[in-house]
Amino acid sequence: MATEQEAAGGDARSWDEERYRKSILQERELRCRTVFRTAFAPSQNPNPDILVVASSDGSLSCYSLASCIASMSQYQQLDMATNLRTVADPLSADPLSIIQAHKGPTYDLKFYTHGENCLLFSCGDDGRLRGWNWKEILSSHIVVDKKTQGNLLKPILDLANPQHEGPWGALSPIPETNAITINEQEGSVYSAAGDARAYSWDIETGKQKMVFKGHADYLHCITARKSSHQIITGSEDGTTRIWDCRSGLCTQVIQSGRNLKSKLSSWVSCVAIDSSESWLACGTGAGLSVWSLLSYECIFNIGHYAPVQDLLFDDNQIVAVGSEPVLTRFSINGATLSQLKCAPQSAFSVSLHPSGVIAVGGYGALVDVLSQFGSHLCTFYCRGLDNYS
Repeated sequence: MATEQEAAGGDARSWDEERYRKSILQERELRCRTVFRTAFAPSQNPNPDILVVASSDGSLSCYSLASCIASMSQYQQLDMATNLRTVADPLSADPLSIIQAHKGPTYDLKFYTHGENCLLFSCGDDGRLRGWNWKEILSSHIVVDKKTQGNLLKPILDLANPQHEGPWGALSPIPETNAITINEQEGSVYSAAGDARAYSWDIETGKQKMVFKGHADYLHCITARKSSHQIITGSEDGTTRIWDCRSGLCTQVIQSGRNLKSKLSSWVSCVAIDSSESWLACGTGAGLSVWSLLSYECIFNIGHYAPVQDLLFDDNQIVAVGSEPVLTRFSINGATLSQLKCAPQSAFSVSLHPSGVIAVGGYGALVDVLSQFGSHLCTFYCRGLDNYS
């Protein structure tokens, strides 16, 4: 017969020191891991189906939103004091599949859906730009080799940063690739790198097509203006540059990182253009600005104490997240329309599904999924590769 102390779990003889140590390390790793990018997978389903997540442990993981929403529905609550919808206890979700995409953090991911085979592109701290067969990722379930902690799934394309001399005047270790964008009509993928350059690659051949050189410091972000055969980059040097993809030349320099009141410059962390490709939004360490791509005039500039780390256009509105747990929606004229509390204390990614559903990812391996009406559909922790090795 077990004693009362044993029944209460107080018997030191049953203490598993190794299990306890592992649980503490896993909890610490989870809290320190960051989701740098989220993206809704292409689907015929009008509702969001699968969310793909790029994390600081180098992984790419896929989550069933239907499963996460079903598991989290009973945890939703409304904070009557603040009138903000919050989630009491985020779920630790199991991915449909997970791969080791990069050595070091995976910073960005984009889908290439032109043609029969859908590709998923990723980039990371190792300076690689990789293309993966999306069907193979979905059908592979958990693809981590327990002995080598390497991939059982190999990329279709594996492109390396050319490792040019950096703005600091010396050949660096392989510069990280921080962001990517795709022009499906041209069959090109563009990368923004830590050597202050952007690169264009041919998706069919994997060959480098163009180098875009002119920034004075490393690049944080990149987007494609497809109708004008241009790309737009944002840099640590405080400028946003517009480039001609055919010549590789910079056609316009926008001082988007400059605060109009203090005249101080701040890094450009994110850029986005609207569906008409007439408006450019720039997020910086000091705030947010919107520019006309027809006249290159600043429409509005909002200073902010918290850096803006990602943004996008939702019709004629701008949705932004940053180094505070708030998702803010602005009008095209700069008026604040709404603010919604989100789970990550610092958010690095905001993604929009055609149905209006938004996913926010950030610090603590957290992903927050919100409806078009602002309610929390689910909030979950992304389990890392250490759980499967």
